[in-house]
Amino acid sequence: MFLLNNTELFLSVISLIGFVILSLYYLIAYARPLRASKQIDRTFEESNKIPVSIIIYAKNSAENLKKHLPALLTQDYPEYQVIVINDGSSDDTDDTLKSFQNEYKHLYHTYIPSNVRYLSRRKLAFTLGAKAARYDILLFTEANCQPLNDQWLSAMVGRYTPETSIVLGYCKYGNYKGLFHKLIAYDNLLTGLRYLSSALSHHPYTGNGRNLSYRKELFFKHKGFYQSLNLHAGDDDLFINEASTKENTRVTYTPDSLTEMDRIERFGVWKEMKISRASTQRYYKGNALTFYHLESACFFLFQASVIAAVVIGLSGNWLVSLFAVLLYLIRFIIKAIVFGKSARMLQQSPAIGWLFLLEFIQPMFNGYVRIYRLFRNSKDYTFRLEN
Repeated sequence: MFLLNNTELFLSVISLIGFVILSLYYLIAYARPLRASKQIDRTFEESNKIPVSIIIYAKNSAENLKKHLPALLTQDYPEYQVIVINDGSSDDTDDTLKSFQNEYKHLYHTYIPSNVRYLSRRKLAFTLGAKAARYDILLFTEANCQPLNDQWLSAMVGRYTPETSIVLGYCKYGNYKGLFHKLIAYDNLLTGLRYLSSALSHHPYTGNGRNLSYRKELFFKHKGFYQSLNLHAGDDDLFINEASTKENTRVTYTPDSLTEMDRIERFGVWKEMKISRASTQRYYKGNALTFYHLESACFFLFQASVIAAVVIGLSGNWLVSLFAVLLYLIRFIIKAIVFGKSARMLQQSPAIGWLFLLEFIQPMFNGYVRIYRLFRNSKDYTFRLEN
């Protein structure tokens, strides 16, 4: 009864190897931001009150601006400006900005010419914003996001040192009911832990434009978005992938440094966001993304080996089934603890009660997005540049 045949031994070994690899991912890579959180708190530079220019892209964003601009315009910070670039909005975005500007003199807004072609309008907007910025420190967020409190500027800029050119922040997603919102929250948490962990291990590879800062000098040193002018997207992740180094990049995710994005109402909107990001990830340099893709492959291999071991064990040696089930439960508990604590640290909905479903659905949906992008018209993501 205790002797294993070759098939049972093979499945048990594969399951054990998968368990060890996945546990190391959770305990080392994904838990790194959790372990480093106290150190980040200690290295906050309270006296580092460098002037800042906040840059926001807006297209038909009147309601978002009415909701979120006050939190940006009333930061407890001695010297900063807010720049909003209006991309040909057809709603009352322009009137909203003029109304705010009458009350807040540190608000500046401009617009993109309507005849711009063969160039990403978002990238042009951020380029215009960088040129209009009075200060060297640029801080980016989205029109549908806002900081959690009035210490956001202090917390983000407090991570700068003379050697720092990039500061990566984190944007949380709210705690909403339903599988769709739990999936967005889980995906957001997973993505955030990945790029924060990689930067903490001195291998930064991307950032998120909902909470991101870098120096104006760095932007123009790299000729702005010159390397990705033919792509609609990439104004945040591709630029950071190109410009970040282990020496010039730092992260912060203290409670004061967080931003929060609005609820996404429609699945189609989120799918387009995912497809847009997938279209730029293929251009990433380095192996950080491959490192996490290997985790997804290992996860499905582990699942398959556990299921096979349980089925074969039930028809033969029941200890094989018991061993596989224990490995699965221990792995799940380790992941639930690490992700649960990390979510609470980032004030993100942990969705631990949904984890069993989410850890299957999220990588499968990512695979669908990558396949969908391959069959979609490339003109949706690229421009044909004229000479």
